[in-house]
Amino acid sequence: MNKITVPSGYVSKLSLYQTQTAIGLMKKIFLDELCAALHLKRVSAPLFVDPSIGINDNLSGVERPVRFDIPAAGCDAEVVHSLAKWKRYALYKYGFAPGEGICTDMNAIRRDESLDNLHSVYVDQWDWEKVITASDRNRDYLQSTVSAIVRAIVNTLDHLKNDFDLDTELDRNVTFVTSEELLQLYPDKTPKERENLFAKEHGTIFIIGIGGALSDGSIHDGRAPDYDDWTLNGDLLFYHKPLDCAMEISSMGIRVDKAAMERQLEIAGCNDRKGLLFHKLLLDGTLPLTIGGGIGQSRLSMLLLGKAHIGEVQASVWDEQTHKVCENNGIELL
Repeated sequence: MNKITVPSGYVSKLSLYQTQTAIGLMKKIFLDELCAALHLKRVSAPLFVDPSIGINDNLSGVERPVRFDIPAAGCDAEVVHSLAKWKRYALYKYGFAPGEGICTDMNAIRRDESLDNLHSVYVDQWDWEKVITASDRNRDYLQSTVSAIVRAIVNTLDHLKNDFDLDTELDRNVTFVTSEELLQLYPDKTPKERENLFAKEHGTIFIIGIGGALSDGSIHDGRAPDYDDWTLNGDLLFYHKPLDCAMEISSMGIRVDKAAMERQLEIAGCNDRKGLLFHKLLLDGTLPLTIGGGIGQSRLSMLLLGKAHIGEVQASVWDEQTHKVCENNGIELL
């Protein structure tokens, strides 16, 4: 069953029209801030890809992509789940050098998503990717990149506060923690409960190490084995006061090199993927080393504008119960 939370006494700070205006301004300001911080250039990206070349993101491995046939092309296509692999291939095709990167708008359909205040079947992200060197494949480089993204987010909030009556407060200082350290801090809690407790205490957090096994044999969260290096990736979360929870804004990381991909494909039982085009290009050293991630556009709108439901900042499809609860509690769905 889908779940919806209504914060006690919630009233949106912005009217419907003000919300739309603020979203448009936020997207423009943040894209400029992000590209300047990480030295990125905007490019166009596909809405769907050929599934036979292994370039779609399979997320945790259980989500079904939306697939359809294209008679004129004589093939099938899949709506992207994200552009994690496509971006790395694009950097190779464009011939970008270390220190240079790309950013693009990503729109996806995740039909198996559970619906709640933070999740929709429609996903919109800024997907970005940047070429790095072998010497950049370390935790310090990851953390400095995360800090640059957080500065871009908080700078965007400061701009919005000049034009709109917002009371959102975000911490510029990031507290870094590993998924194993979270397990040791809260051994009797679920991963989501650990995130909520830690974010409420520290405000802005980045959890390092998503996808690999923890000391108790569990994983903090699922990750595909063929794009992020599970030891050099993570999730960026902010404490979201209206919902009293941690809100994930970005999943990102240093991408797999040959050794990491071979190790993670073996762990995941996915060695058959080595025959796909993307994987061949990575394993033979053709693709560049990169760092990258996705930053949720609707999630960031929710966070900065102090919204209680993602349907207040994006147009999507909701079940009857969600419509009824929102209507009865002054939550205006787009």
